[in-house]
Amino acid sequence: MDICEKIAYIKGLAEGLSLDETTKEGKILAAVIDLLADITEEICDIEDGCDAMLEQIDAVDEDLSSVEEIIYGDDDCDCCDCDDDCDCNDDEVYEIECPACNDVIYLDADMLAEEGMTCPNCGTDLEFDFDCDCDCDCDCCGEESEEE
Repeated sequence: MDICEKIAYIKGLAEGLSLDETTKEGKILAAVIDLLADITEEICDIEDGCDAMLEQIDAVDEDLSSVEEIIYGDDDCDCCDCDDDCDCNDDEVYEIECPACNDVIYLDADMLAEEGMTCPNCGTDLEFDFDCDCDCDCDCCGEESEEE
């Protein structure tokens, strides 16, 4: 039995036993049974609301999955004819430590390709040389293939 069925059973027992509500004990038992019925009704309403909310969350999750598929698509490399392990589309983040203030700066491959920047913390000019290890002919890292 769930909670709704249990309170209905208790109410039926009280009615079947001809609970005398004129006595002190009868008044207390009747009040407790009414209170339990109210609590049970609230719990059932909350459960119904949770069920409806879970259905909505599932629908949003499905919609989000569809949007992710549209935005991110598959993991195949679109820039060249190489396999999925191509380094061309890596969204790797590199850590650079500023020698002046020791602040850690996070950069992606596009930012590293610029060969320099200013530290956002202390303003020191930073220079770095990033060598692409991409062996395909995709031009996404600014270098030509070694095969040519």
